[in-house]
Amino acid sequence: MDGDAATNICEDVIETISDVVVVDREILETVLTGVLSRGHVLVEDVPGTGKTLMARSFASALGLSFNRIQFTPDLLPSDITGSHVYRDQQGEFEFAEGPIFANVVLADEINRAPPKTQAALLEAMSEGQVSADGTTYQLPDPFFVIATQNPVEQEGTFALPEAQRDRFILKATLGYPDTDGMQTILDRRADRTARTPSPQRVVDGDIVSELQIVPEQVTVEGGIRDYIIALGEATRADERVEVGVSPRGIQRLFEASRSHALIQGREYVAPDDIKAIIAETFVHRLVLTADATVRDMSAHAVVDDVVERVEVPAVAVT
Repeated sequence: MDGDAATNICEDVIETISDVVVVDREILETVLTGVLSRGHVLVEDVPGTGKTLMARSFASALGLSFNRIQFTPDLLPSDITGSHVYRDQQGEFEFAEGPIFANVVLADEINRAPPKTQAALLEAMSEGQVSADGTTYQLPDPFFVIATQNPVEQEGTFALPEAQRDRFILKATLGYPDTDGMQTILDRRADRTARTPSPQRVVDGDIVSELQIVPEQVTVEGGIRDYIIALGEATRADERVEVGVSPRGIQRLFEASRSHALIQGREYVAPDDIKAIIAETFVHRLVLTADATVRDMSAHAVVDDVVERVEVPAVAVT
């Protein structure tokens, strides 16, 4: 598959989902960037903003299987990964797959489950497999997790440590719909007999794996690579930051910028691609100092300042 064909498919997917989910296009591009980059996305927002509908819509449009896991304090790792069950007829134990065995998995309110259960999901995200009683089982390919958490409600939750947040290539926030968007939602709700809108399938699931290969063809010039590295290193040098962006985080920005360029229809990465995706890639990876936290500094402000300070390289357009 060439770049133009991949870009057209991405545009069709975004347009199809936009007809169903009332959310800014930039959010859909961010999630699709995660899909193309073979990464996972953390969505932080209050309940009722359409996170579940968006995740289900991506699965439908891409022709992929979908499962939703509601994380709760009593959820066990085996409730996610599955376990061995004794079958009387066969007289032996058989592995019963858990809900994680799907192409697209919505991990709803991931911070409500205890750390051991969170770790079971994050291990699967990293390795693409689960282990039960010493046996390893491969997860479907492609495999993509959209995890959600409520940034306001902290009672009875277990915050993801920095090392686990780093497993997510991007972190997005849906936000509230504008007035026109809210009007659209009410218009749909006015007729209680009408079915919830569902996106049409744009591609078959096996095409998604081909789509994920195409960003590897996007060119990243040496100056742009230096720019990406400089941005990451600048977060570590900032006096407000205790733990800056790791080498993995810099690599994720590199990958995400190529996917973003593809969605925009370019065969090369431009500085605008990096600026468009850097906040979603870097913010959740920063740990601020205690003094910065007390002074109510935000990681987002740090990233904005870093982008402002680091010199943008010139790019030769061919």
